[in-house]
Amino acid sequence: MSTATARTVVTGLGIAAPNGLGTADYWAATRAGKSGIGRITRFDPSSYPARLAGEVPGFNAADHLPNRLLAQTDRMTRLALVAADWALADAGTVPADLPAYDMGVVTASCSGGFEFGQGELRNLWSRGSQYVSAYQSFAWFYAVNSGQISIRNGMKGPSGVVVSDQAGGLDALAHARRQIRKGTRLIMSGSIDASICPWGWVAQLAGGRLTTEQEPERAYLPFDAAASGHVPAEGGALLVLESERSAAERGARVYGEIAGYAATFDPAPGSGRPPGLRKAIELALADAGVDAGDVDVVFADAAAVPELDRAEADALNAVFGPHGVPVTAPKTMTGRLYSGAAPLDVATALLAARDGLVPATTHVEPDTSYDLDLVTEARPADLRTALVLARGEGGFNSALVVRTP
Repeated sequence: MSTATARTVVTGLGIAAPNGLGTADYWAATRAGKSGIGRITRFDPSSYPARLAGEVPGFNAADHLPNRLLAQTDRMTRLALVAADWALADAGTVPADLPAYDMGVVTASCSGGFEFGQGELRNLWSRGSQYVSAYQSFAWFYAVNSGQISIRNGMKGPSGVVVSDQAGGLDALAHARRQIRKGTRLIMSGSIDASICPWGWVAQLAGGRLTTEQEPERAYLPFDAAASGHVPAEGGALLVLESERSAAERGARVYGEIAGYAATFDPAPGSGRPPGLRKAIELALADAGVDAGDVDVVFADAAAVPELDRAEADALNAVFGPHGVPVTAPKTMTGRLYSGAAPLDVATALLAARDGLVPATTHVEPDTSYDLDLVTEARPADLRTALVLARGEGGFNSALVVRTP
């Protein structure tokens, strides 16, 4: 039954991250403050100024997927297919047991497709012009990631891919919630992103936001006076979202609720108007029906670019007051996973609430001028409501509130 206010709950998690493959491994590493950032191994980075990344360890797609899929996909899609399998298993859902049109897939993409496009370019250079252009390959690739999950699991309901840079992971979850409120029973949502290949690396370097620090412990330092940019990474999380009624009918374990969401866009540079992040936070809290004082922890976007860190700290101080709420950025253990980062933060927030522990922002010495209660060592806490923030280059701002049962 369609209802604009039906609660959307999370019943399954599938995680592939640089510091842990699978939810249990990832959460154990995150609790312990274990980092997955290191020198790139997927290609020789010695000729590039930035040489660190967060790479998903120990992933052998042949252990999980049939050979026919290996020939048709790249690393990003293989990670996504396996994470989707894990999420469905975690939710206790067998897609074949549900009507095909009651299930859909809504994911996000940001930097994904570079590796696929690089392969197309290699073919173009070596075999001639019969191969599609790189731009065509990107347009196709944005759809194939979601489509492969749909096809593999027989999900014929509402599907799509959201592209709004690093904010896209939250936007995808919000769109999934919208489809569930319209009556779809189950949506696979979130994002797995990956672009650690030479072509993708050059594109990311052109943005000017990558750190060139060579020591992993000093490379990604949001809200630190030594912040010099971020470390790129691959991975993310896929979540099984259901209507509360659907989850209750089958007796599913519920991690929490997607309770509120909002997105804004920054004004044009030089307009004199403030950034839109504060407004996104306020609208998301209003959508969830909670006040600032109800929020137990904020998972920050954590750009590690001084002016962007300042803008985020200003927004948080305006809403919560100086040192008004614990703030954490566990992505300092993984790097920024582009559209996969925020879904991983949502999954982390749900695991943190389950176990009563705020994970640490590792290796950071907080700059006191930001006036944040930055959690730099894992902190026991009673967590019911968490706010997750994400920003995309070009002015995207998204905020999502998750609440435990």
